[in-house]
Amino acid sequence: MGQLEDMALFVRIVEAGSITKASEQLNMAKSALSRRLKDLESRLNVQLISRNTRSSALTDQGRHYYDQARNILGDVEILNEQISGIKARIEGTLRITTPLSFGLMHLSDIIDNYAKRHPYLDFELDFSDRHVDLVEEGYELAIRIGELKNSSYQARRLTQIRYVLCASPAYIQEHGMPKTIDELGQHEFLQYGLGKQSSLQLMDRHGQTHHLDFSSKIKANNGDFLVKMACKGYGIAFLPTFLTYQTIASGALIPVMTDYELPSLNAYAVYPQNRHLSQRCRSFIDFIIDELGDDPYWDEIK
Repeated sequence: MGQLEDMALFVRIVEAGSITKASEQLNMAKSALSRRLKDLESRLNVQLISRNTRSSALTDQGRHYYDQARNILGDVEILNEQISGIKARIEGTLRITTPLSFGLMHLSDIIDNYAKRHPYLDFELDFSDRHVDLVEEGYELAIRIGELKNSSYQARRLTQIRYVLCASPAYIQEHGMPKTIDELGQHEFLQYGLGKQSSLQLMDRHGQTHHLDFSSKIKANNGDFLVKMACKGYGIAFLPTFLTYQTIASGALIPVMTDYELPSLNAYAVYPQNRHLSQRCRSFIDFIIDELGDDPYWDEIK
């Protein structure tokens, strides 16, 4: 057997958690699998897995080799699909990284519906607001919101992300409903992000753009927290509607300055530029676009 086969066996050992479990999954003798691992390490002249009588763990070199091996094996799978012209069964593992709040609130139903259609597909999800290096960390797909700056990635637009200014009824009752930019500037704000100062752009019904610089009573790098603090009456929050739609529908938050248009962003599916997408990844992106559309369900709730 060749190096690609040894590479695939190594990946299976890592993902199974042990040589014993991998040998059971592969219906292969544990001694034979262990020997293949040793042969691979000898060929590379490096130890990939540190093992003793009680446990085993990836070395730093092993972790790097594992991440890159998954990418290579994925590329081989894609190439075989393209050359054969035969659409393979949607299977394997789809590794996705997604923003924390968006993923928790809106991906569970999407993945549930998709997984029911493709029972041989597994998922690994990283819920994080950090910008993951897809190639280095072995992720096939990222969902990102905002302007895309990394030119080494390709992207497909998933849907529009609209924003709203909102506050609790108690806050509005105490401080009044702002109707002009000057009045808005007199209010307390809840700021997403930890920068020293933030600004807001609003467009009136005549198409004129207004800029408002403001300081914030509370700053946080998590939108769910800011929704809760806005509901508790701490100020006006500028947040995406995918976070606020339920609290606005329930009346816990009230939209503010609704005569003005607020800037919007887009959600994208992002993937490495120099890699062909696997069928499972292409199919999943198409599914998200079909599920959300340009007017996602959270903007339909008034």
